[in-house]
Amino acid sequence: MGDMDPHIFAVAEEAYKQMARDERNQSIIVSGESGAGKTVSAKYAMRYFATVSGSASEANVEEKVLASNPIMESIGNAKTTRNDNSSRFGKYIEIGFDKRYRIIGANMRTYLLEKSRVVFQAEEERNYHIFYQLCASANLPEFKMLRLGNANDFLYTKQGGSPVIEGVDDAKEMVHTRQACTLLGISESYQMGIFRILASILHLGNVGFTSRDSDSCTIPPKHEPLCIFCDLMGVDYEEMCHWLCHRKLATATETYIKPISKLQATNARDALAKHIYAKLFNWIVDHVNQALHSAVKQHSFIGVLDIYGFETFEINSFEQFCINYANEKLQQQFNMHVFKLEQEEYMKEQIPWTLIDFYDNQPCINLIESKLGILDLLDEECKMPKGTDDTWAQKLYNTHLNKCALFEKPRLSNKAFIIQHFADKVEYQCEGFLEKNKDTVFEEQIKVLKSSKFKMLPELFQDDEKAISPTSATSSGRTPLTRISAKPTKGRPGQTAKEHKKTVGHQFRNSLHLLMETLNATTPHYVRCIKPNDFKFPFTFDEKRAVQQLRACGVLETIRISAAGFPSRWTYQEFFSRYRVLMKQKDVLSDRKQTCKNVLEKLILDKDKYQFGKTKIFFRAGQVAYLEKLRADKLRAACIRIQKTIRGWLLRKKYLRMRKAAITVQRYVRGYQARCYAKFLRRTKAATIIQKYWRMYVVRRRYKIRRAATIVLQSYLRGYLARNRYRKILRQHKAVIIQKWVRGWLARIRYKRNMQAIIYLQCCFRRMMAKRELKKLKIEARSVERYKKLHIGMENKIMQLQRKVDEQNKDYKYLMEKLTNLEGLYNSETEKLRSDLERLQLSEEEAKVATGRVLSLQEEIAKLRKDLEQTRSEKKSIEERADRYKQETEELVSNLKEENTLLKQEKEVLNHRIVEQAKEMTETMEKKLVEETKQLELDLNDERLRYQNLLNEFSRLEERYDDLKEEMTLLVNVPKPGHKRTDSTHSSNESEYIFSSEIAEMEDIPSRTEEPSEKKVPLDMSLFLKLQKRVTELEQEKQVMQDELDRKEEQVLRSKAKEEERPQIRGAELEYESLKRQELESENKKLKNELNELRKALSEKSAPEVTAPGAPAYRVLMEQLTSVSEELDVRKEEVLILRSQLVSQKEAIQPKDDKNTMTDSTILLEDVQKMKDKGEIAQAYIGLKETNRLLESQLQSQKRSHENEAEALRGEIQSLKEENNRQQQLLAQNLQLPPEARIEASLQHEITRLTNENLYFEELYADDPKKYQSYRISLYKRMIDLMEQLEKQDKTVRKLKKQLKVFAKKIGELEVGQMENISPGQIIDEPIRPVNIPRKEKDFQGMLEYKKEDEQKLVKNLILGKYFLHGIKGLSDTCVNGGKN
Repeated sequence: MGDMDPHIFAVAEEAYKQMARDERNQSIIVSGESGAGKTVSAKYAMRYFATVSGSASEANVEEKVLASNPIMESIGNAKTTRNDNSSRFGKYIEIGFDKRYRIIGANMRTYLLEKSRVVFQAEEERNYHIFYQLCASANLPEFKMLRLGNANDFLYTKQGGSPVIEGVDDAKEMVHTRQACTLLGISESYQMGIFRILASILHLGNVGFTSRDSDSCTIPPKHEPLCIFCDLMGVDYEEMCHWLCHRKLATATETYIKPISKLQATNARDALAKHIYAKLFNWIVDHVNQALHSAVKQHSFIGVLDIYGFETFEINSFEQFCINYANEKLQQQFNMHVFKLEQEEYMKEQIPWTLIDFYDNQPCINLIESKLGILDLLDEECKMPKGTDDTWAQKLYNTHLNKCALFEKPRLSNKAFIIQHFADKVEYQCEGFLEKNKDTVFEEQIKVLKSSKFKMLPELFQDDEKAISPTSATSSGRTPLTRISAKPTKGRPGQTAKEHKKTVGHQFRNSLHLLMETLNATTPHYVRCIKPNDFKFPFTFDEKRAVQQLRACGVLETIRISAAGFPSRWTYQEFFSRYRVLMKQKDVLSDRKQTCKNVLEKLILDKDKYQFGKTKIFFRAGQVAYLEKLRADKLRAACIRIQKTIRGWLLRKKYLRMRKAAITVQRYVRGYQARCYAKFLRRTKAATIIQKYWRMYVVRRRYKIRRAATIVLQSYLRGYLARNRYRKILRQHKAVIIQKWVRGWLARIRYKRNMQAIIYLQCCFRRMMAKRELKKLKIEARSVERYKKLHIGMENKIMQLQRKVDEQNKDYKYLMEKLTNLEGLYNSETEKLRSDLERLQLSEEEAKVATGRVLSLQEEIAKLRKDLEQTRSEKKSIEERADRYKQETEELVSNLKEENTLLKQEKEVLNHRIVEQAKEMTETMEKKLVEETKQLELDLNDERLRYQNLLNEFSRLEERYDDLKEEMTLLVNVPKPGHKRTDSTHSSNESEYIFSSEIAEMEDIPSRTEEPSEKKVPLDMSLFLKLQKRVTELEQEKQVMQDELDRKEEQVLRSKAKEEERPQIRGAELEYESLKRQELESENKKLKNELNELRKALSEKSAPEVTAPGAPAYRVLMEQLTSVSEELDVRKEEVLILRSQLVSQKEAIQPKDDKNTMTDSTILLEDVQKMKDKGEIAQAYIGLKETNRLLESQLQSQKRSHENEAEALRGEIQSLKEENNRQQQLLAQNLQLPPEARIEASLQHEITRLTNENLYFEELYADDPKKYQSYRISLYKRMIDLMEQLEKQDKTVRKLKKQLKVFAKKIGELEVGQMENISPGQIIDEPIRPVNIPRKEKDFQGMLEYKKEDEQKLVKNLILGKYFLHGIKGLSDTCVNGGKN
């Protein structure tokens, strides 16, 4: 990874590998300034883990982990002046893995949500994205109940003045957010609940207050924003209206309700909005964690920390202070890991090392979090009953000013302070620090929200009742997500006075300590995001700003240490086991440490590149990669050696098998070719006659077909135009009829729709009025219920009075017994009892009246219930009517859609017919164009061939005339008979013409050699040597061309084998090459034997008639000359066979097309007759003119292509000329050699040249199939050119034979006249020179016709020798039949 460019995937891959290799938890810390790209980098790291590891179950956990990003970005990210998608909270995501290192779940922790952004945004900034997404999606039917509008309609979203981010569609982002919620298991009802709460926050921000006086305020009656808020939240309007303008003050004995001013009410409203949003944020995070939680035990995890970057604005408050404090802690952890621990390890291993100074930010952290630090003084001031921001600022000045170098006071302000952070100096405004640290919300407002009928709202405030500290740890040692919030949790009402409420700063400090513990327990990986410029401009790089960031985050010090230090390290045992391959057996010692030292001294000569520690070897950057390269090279060399040995053995085996098979195939094929040759000669003559008449017939028929086709084309064009005109008129007429009916139908539909809308509006208005009546009735019912409660108290009193009456009755009985004794007392007491009885009777009457009232109220309630049932039934009937109306409209729409589909189908059918007709026309035109171009190409090639033949014939005739003149002068001017010497400057053309004419004479007059020896004369040896030389040159040219043809065929076979990738065909080609090589060797041996025979015959000097026509030497020469002439004829006939085969294949294709055109012509003639009467011939003539223009342009392009091909052919001719010169040089060198070595040297050179060329092209195009295919096409072209050249040479050979006949007659007559005057002694004294005549074995190659798919079978049968005679016989029969057809 050290050699790679910096990339987030490289860091993620390293973390994943170390987790799997070291079995230790990892963490990726993404840091940088605001807007540098931290959130995107963390997102890509999570995407890498999700892609590489996959999930262990079918639940697609990795998709859920990635789906959490859109949700958290929508509720936690916002646009700032530095970043369009700035994270306004910190998060640490732990991705859990099982033992097989697959994702099983995840857990998320959040830090310090910026709640103040909910109620206030600076200029050019936005609120959280979710609010703008809701406003952009307000037109959706499911969001109509939220009563949302444009973002500029709400106070909480319009303060920044830029509600739209360029390039971002909030409506589409809302769709992504809802999809992510669905994927994470948040149901539709809960999603609508979330959007309902968020919409209520926006409406709450629009609630306005009016001042009564300086200490009190009110909300206007039936205030619309507050009504919408209460309806959405399900709370009572009056209570919420009351507690927004009042607050409760509790003392030790009593509680007071106090009105608040307009400013205080506005602050209380904003505090309530922030509190609701923070609770909703924690609730969403809690549900995301539940969705990502796994029941499987976690084996290891990788944590990704995406936390806010260092921030400095024009006005910096409590949020920026906490953010920069967190960045100081992270920078300290980076310094500890990179600098301190690295240098401590060098010291521990006793490596010579000079300590490097680096910036330590511990003093800045102590200034913030130590005793009597900034946070401690802030918490202390929050506890003071009359503490303010000004008094806290004075405490800061008194405590730290002039005592700490990192703390400063601004010159022109007494309410601000400056801290020297690791990145820059930041000035903080003290205003609002205490209020944000306390984070107070009125309890009465929270109680109103808890009593809501909206079920989801009380769930948000369950944490308030539990009163669990956010710093309490779980069993795993990590803080759960829902308890690490940026707000203090509130205790129970009874504990508010006893328990101390923790401030936001205290909670944040504790959560940071837990985060540092988690990071220190893992292996950290750092991603430093650098911001190119501060203005969000694309393609703009500020060098000074980038260097400042690099220096601030410690990257420059890290580079300095890595350059001076040893980033790579191995233990001695690991190094030995890894690089044991590079050691020899003698280098391996029992002491592993000494062994490693010895090996490194040999491998790395510079000793400064590594150091030996106590337990490890330390390497500088790049040395481990160098060792890995040496190791890979060593392993590769060993692998190549093994492959070389095995491949040699396999090829040797294969060669022996192929050689044996080739010898067998040669034996049978040569015999068969000799038998087939005579049969083939008879057939070729018949084929030429058939071709002559057939070509005449084809040309005549082609002319007739073209004439008929043009006539038919005219008829079709005219008919096509007339039909189009008729269809256009018909469509216009039908369109008018359709418009008439559709417009009437639309008017009727519009009238019905308006009527139904009016009825629907009436129903809605009546329903609204009924609802208002229902509300009034409900209010009255509530008052009756209170009366019932009072009545329950009256009944209790009556019961008590009844009990008293019973007691008095008992007393009365007791008094009656004592009546006789106490008569006086009795009378007085009876009076009192009577008065009591009267009072009791009055109370009983009042109770009876109350019970009557209760009964009347119950009757009224029953009536109201009946009215409710009636209204419900009416509502049902209205809904049924609406459903019926919907069904009817849907049926109408479906019918219209069906009619529309039918019309579309008819339209498509018509379009399809038009396209088919156009295709047919274009195809016929293209076919004719192709045929004409082919015919033009053939005519052009024929003209070129004729012109070249005439030029060659003319030049040869001139040379022949000059040679004849010289020869006649030489023959006439000979003074004496005998041996005749010729000038060495004679051209080879003389011998060429003389030799070929003599061979032709031998073929035509074989009886000449059978005449009596008395009439024959000795042959002139100089003339014979010239003939021999010309024969050798012709043979060499013939052999070169034949070898070129064979080589091209071999290359074509080889290319086919490579394209099809079949090893069997490749083996067949190799066997074919070895077979050719063996043929050349056998021919070389035979030539050597014949040369020896010729030498023996010429070396016999005992007989006086050695050079006479009847001598054995003369016979051997004549036999070899006849064999050479036979070979020339054989080559000529083979080329003719190839040419005729190609022509027959081309002409066999044309009759098929001719038959189809004949049948079409009869149909086209009928249409032409119809079109003549309609006057459409002129239009067809114009169309033909356009086609002619197109054809002319195409002919021009083809002409250019032909010129390019001619240029290429000229280049090939030039290369062939160079090859010819080289061959002439080699021939001159061979002539200087002794006669025994000439033929052997020429054959050896030709064999080596062919083998080298084959091997070169095999290696050149082995890896590129496209180039190899183009090379094959060029091979085919060159094969055809070679065949044409062979044909030309055969023609010249025939002419030379005829000329030789004439010269041989003249020479014979002259020699007869000379021999009469020569004595036998002169003949004996004349020396006999050895003559070298190269002779080649007859190499017959039959022309076989076969299908392309049968090529493998044919080669296999030829090699194996299985049924090959029967197969070749069948192929020859098909060839004959094809020629006849």
